[in-house]
Amino acid sequence: MKNNLKVLRAIKNISQEELAKQISVSRQTINAMEKGKYVPSTVLALKLAKYFEKAVEEIFDLEDSD
Repeated sequence: MKNNLKVLRAIKNISQEELAKQISVSRQTINAMEKGKYVPSTVLALKLAKYFEKAVEEIFDLEDSD
């Protein structure tokens, strides 16, 4: 699953650690999501959408292989 987390973090000028604290996950979880190695739960995707004030679809993009 592709995502725009790295870009959104850059726009807000926050680190992986800062984002992780804001949504109550580890920095490693943020890192894995950005690299496409971890697919977030629905709850986590919604937390990210709320934090960035975006629709889930604006952050995450399903690929044909997903």
